[in-house]
Amino acid sequence: MRAAASRLAERVVLGTHRAGELALAVSEATSNLAKHAVAGSILLRVVRSAQCAGIEFLAMDDGPGIADVPASMRDGRSTTGTLGIGLGMIARLADTFDLHSIPGQGTVMLARFWPRNTPPRPVDASTARTRPVVEGLTRTISGGRECGDGWTFRWDNADQALLVMLCDGLGHGPLAQRASHTAIRAFRTSTSGSPENIMQDIHHALAATRGAAVAVARIEPAQGRVVFCGVGNIATAVVTPTSKAALLSLPGIAGHQIRPLSAFTSALPPGSTLVLHSDGLSERWNPKTFPDLFRHSAAVIAGHLLRSTGKHHDDASVAVAKGLW
Repeated sequence: MRAAASRLAERVVLGTHRAGELALAVSEATSNLAKHAVAGSILLRVVRSAQCAGIEFLAMDDGPGIADVPASMRDGRSTTGTLGIGLGMIARLADTFDLHSIPGQGTVMLARFWPRNTPPRPVDASTARTRPVVEGLTRTISGGRECGDGWTFRWDNADQALLVMLCDGLGHGPLAQRASHTAIRAFRTSTSGSPENIMQDIHHALAATRGAAVAVARIEPAQGRVVFCGVGNIATAVVTPTSKAALLSLPGIAGHQIRPLSAFTSALPPGSTLVLHSDGLSERWNPKTFPDLFRHSAAVIAGHLLRSTGKHHDDASVAVAKGLW
């Protein structure tokens, strides 16, 4: 894993010193998984700002969890006889760090690294603090190489709204992946800002594929609401730390057979989170079983949901949006 991190760092020109710090942090995270976890994984990926590219990793495990996270971050604290410098060191090295652990269930840790001399800056700093953040994860079926699930988003500058799309190509393998990629391309190239019109564009684009379940959500932070249009088995919910309100998707398969499209509007309570996921995750989860999770970053929320409710006999995807509403 350290070698993979080094190769990515070289590809995005992270810088020699910063690449070394990333490799050290990844090594510590891998060591923690080996020492404590029953099962675990580390996801490495490139992230981009308006000026530069960086690298983040997400470590997820099904280990015993951490009963006292603040104490575990202090240097010298160890349960395995080591120096106990791992978590604190990772937090100090990373530009962005977030960790959430549930005793008896597992831990998810996010660390993001940017080039040291090029701090990330949003495209429009005047609106950055009012924009929601969206993060997501996909995972292939066990033994698979192509993922039929996908997600993406785009910002509507004219109306200050965030558009999020998640899709699940019918079946598995390369044909499902082709359907998913087609849906993503249609979403990105659509000139409409309304979920039902975007869905219509996606439906037409998918006609030459095997089709997909698709959901499109339009988040309007200033109005504190989400406008939603879904076709097929995509689960979407407005979530607070103690509640989960599902949004209605229509029956059908985008690209083949859909009913007349309708969009539904739902309130976004202050501090709430919008979650979309395919049927590669079980719908039978409740925010109350994840204490304090929905106060954390969108990426850590997505990681916990995939870790705990994802099905290994199916492609899986989850997208999480949260922000100032």
